Amino acid sequence: MNILLLGSGGREHALAWKLAQSSLCEKLYAAPGNPGVAQHAECVALDVTDHGAVIAFCDARAIGLVVVGPEAPLVDGLADSLRGAGVPVFGPSKAAAQLEGSKGFTKDLCARANIPTGGYERVSSEAAAMAALAKFGAPVVIKADGLAAGKGVTVAMTMAEAEAAVQDIFAGRFGEAGAEAVIEEFLEGEEASFFALTDGATILAFASAQDHKRVGEGDTGPNTGGMGAYSPARVLTPELEAEAMTRIIAPTVKTLADEGMPYSGVLFLGLMLTKTGPQLIEYNARFGDPECQVMLMRLESDLAELLLACAENRLGSVQPPKFSPDVALTVVMAGEGYPGEPKKGGLIQGLAEAEAGGAKVFHAGTKLGDDGALLANGGRVLNVTARGASVSEAQTKAYAAVDALTAPDLFCRRDIGWREVAREHEA
Repeated sequence: MNILLLGSGGREHALAWKLAQSSLCEKLYAAPGNPGVAQHAECVALDVTDHGAVIAFCDARAIGLVVVGPEAPLVDGLADSLRGAGVPVFGPSKAAAQLEGSKGFTKDLCARANIPTGGYERVSSEAAAMAALAKFGAPVVIKADGLAAGKGVTVAMTMAEAEAAVQDIFAGRFGEAGAEAVIEEFLEGEEASFFALTDGATILAFASAQDHKRVGEGDTGPNTGGMGAYSPARVLTPELEAEAMTRIIAPTVKTLADEGMPYSGVLFLGLMLTKTGPQLIEYNARFGDPECQVMLMRLESDLAELLLACAENRLGSVQPPKFSPDVALTVVMAGEGYPGEPKKGGLIQGLAEAEAGGAKVFHAGTKLGDDGALLANGGRVLNVTARGASVSEAQTKAYAAVDALTAPDLFCRRDIGWREVAREHEA
């Protein structure tokens, strides 16, 4: 069948790379894609906000599956439009995508379904937010309610930080995403990510990962979209995964179905592993970025088969996804200045040398110059990914690949996987 993949980041390069390996995939299209995606797919110009144009493209190219990579088209209801036109699509409806599109929606759902999560208060003005801060005290978490490209969350350790975060939100820093905010209890513990596939009835566990959100080593500095990740996150034990499935994912899927908005796609749980068990920090309605890259490096199953089964409401008919026991680790190389205004246009060389030892370099924010040279064109530019028998081995291989690249305008953290590396050295 022909497949259309929507998106242009590192996640989409990983999805394209894996979808192109599927026995089901005859022709892969990507819109808009990037130079890395173009190694596996025909990149086309398509405005994903024009639902009619996407549907017309699917009709003209006999598309048998649309895979929506980023969250914005899902929150915009593209999956509904495609389903209405009879096109199988991997991704939730507009109503169900509120799990990511509104932090407040998710917290209210957790309250209705008795899902373990931190205490919270929804606010729609700076004055109400300041009053809520006074109740919670510091440390406290402040979140813009809507989509803010992973940058609308502040973990404030002092009241001064918290008040500044509130002022930023209601001063319009995050646009419409900051029309409302959620003030949230600070949870103690270690963070991990867990992913599951569902068609609204059947739920299959996918994989775990641990992301590194802060821009600086030792988890310092401002939050980013993610500076690196590894999978699996062994801190999320099989017992804890089972608890997350039973106490968080299953009641979420059931509640959404019962309320007339069944969820179909991937559920991405951000979890805090507290002394009382896993608690939900947030949901995302798509594969994470850069978590997707490390999970797909380990995936041994046919990705297209799994995603199509989801789209066709027959997930119970396929085998659960199978993963290599290896660890995969990815290092994000970002433009100088990120997560502020990144430097763009810098030359990138040495990709063949970086991949010579088995690593994979996924393109996140790149473009080709007029002379065909590869140039930096984003905040997060490359995801340098490697596998190994342990986190330490995968880390060593990934940084060897980083060091084989020549990209003077890019930087990276040098400690991705540091918690698990320390645990491995203690063992």
